[in-house]
Amino acid sequence: MSQDQNTQAKSDKPFLQRLLAVRPSDLVIIFFLCVLVGMILALLNVDPARLWVDFFGAVADAWTSFFENIGDALGWALQYFFLGAIIIIPIWIVWRLIKALSKT
Repeated sequence: MSQDQNTQAKSDKPFLQRLLAVRPSDLVIIFFLCVLVGMILALLNVDPARLWVDFFGAVADAWTSFFENIGDALGWALQYFFLGAIIIIPIWIVWRLIKALSKT
């Protein structure tokens, strides 16, 4: 069947029949997307009831919460970076000195 015949066969079905033709794979994809988006919204502390009542306020609070979490994570990472650097940088400098001296 050629591309034109395939397109023609699809368009022969009535609109309502094409609209309601849902495959099981579509339902599985929708299920996993709903779970994924729900997990993301839960991480951002979005209340589903508030989302229905005050959509833009809930989104603004989620956005603010997102940036606060990013800031907290960066602060945590920097703290441990400097803690590790106290040990690693002097060892690295000594290692470089020994390596440079051994080549002469």
